Amino acid sequence: MSRIVLADVSRWYGNVVAVNDVSFEIGPGITGLLGPNGAGKTTLLHLMAGFLAPSAGTVELDGMPAWKRPELYRSIGFVPEREAVQPFLTGRQFVQAAARLHGLADPGAAAERAIGMVDLPQAAGRSIGGYSKGMRQRIKVASALVHDPPVLILDEPFNGMDPRQRVHMMDLLRRMAAEGRTILFSSHILEEVERLSDRVLVVVAGRLAAAGDFRRIRRLMTDRPHSFTVRSTDDRSLARELLALPRVAAVELRDGTLTVRTGDYGELTRGVAPAAQRAGVSLLELRPADESLESVFSYLVRR
Repeated sequence: MSRIVLADVSRWYGNVVAVNDVSFEIGPGITGLLGPNGAGKTTLLHLMAGFLAPSAGTVELDGMPAWKRPELYRSIGFVPEREAVQPFLTGRQFVQAAARLHGLADPGAAAERAIGMVDLPQAAGRSIGGYSKGMRQRIKVASALVHDPPVLILDEPFNGMDPRQRVHMMDLLRRMAAEGRTILFSSHILEEVERLSDRVLVVVAGRLAAAGDFRRIRRLMTDRPHSFTVRSTDDRSLARELLALPRVAAVELRDGTLTVRTGDYGELTRGVAPAAQRAGVSLLELRPADESLESVFSYLVRR
C-alpha cells in the first residue's frame, strides 16, 4: 500500500511561487486534485512524480524522497496533460517502448495487456498521429499502466474522451483503486471528480485550500449558510416551526418546494424531526441543496 507524503513543500521559479508551503498525504484510493488555471496543480503532480525538486520541504513516496530516485519510476505510472506521444509510432510500439524502458521480461505481452485495459486493441496497429485526442489519452494511460505500478498520477486524463470512453476509464480506475492502488488525478470537470474521487485536494494560488471528503468540507463552512430542500405532508405548517429554530436564517416556500437556510448543519438535521412532530406533519424528505463539489469549489476559489 503506497503512500505519498508532502511536508511543507514549496516550489518557485525565480520570483514566481508556484506551490507555497503545501502539506498532505495520499494513500490507497482515488484522490481528485482541483484548482483554477495557474493554481499549481501540474507543478504538484510533477513534484510527486519525481520530475521536479521541491525548493523547500520534502516529497516522499513510501518514506523515500521522490527527487533523484530513478527507481521510483518502477512504482509510478504518470500521464502528463501535454501530448507526450510520438505520432510516427503505432500505439502498440509506443506502449512496448515503455515496457522495454522498464526492463520488463516480456514487453510484448505486457503491452497487449495494458492496451486491452484501455480498450484500444483494434487501433493498436495504427499510427498515433491518426488517433483522436481521446485515443491518444488512452494510449498514454496504457503506457503508464504497462509495468503495473502501485501509484498512478494522471494530469487531466479524460481530456478529449467521449462519454463511453470516460465511463470505461472511470470503471478502470475504480477497479484499480479497489485493488489497493494509490490514484491521484487532476481535472477541470467537477462532475468527474465528484463521481470518481474518495477525497479531494483543492489548490488555490499555490496553497492547499482544503483536503478531504468534499461533503465534510462543505459542512465545516460555518460562515456560509447551508440550504436544504424539505418535503412534508404540510410544508406551510412545518415552515412555521422551522423558523423558530435558533440557527435557521430563512425559510422559503416557492412552487411547492420548501427551502431552509441555516448556519448550523447539525442543528437543522437534529431539529427537523421534532419540528415536524410539533407541527403534526409527516416528514417526507430532507436533502442538502448545495452540498456539491461545485458549491465547495466555487466558495474556496472566490473567497
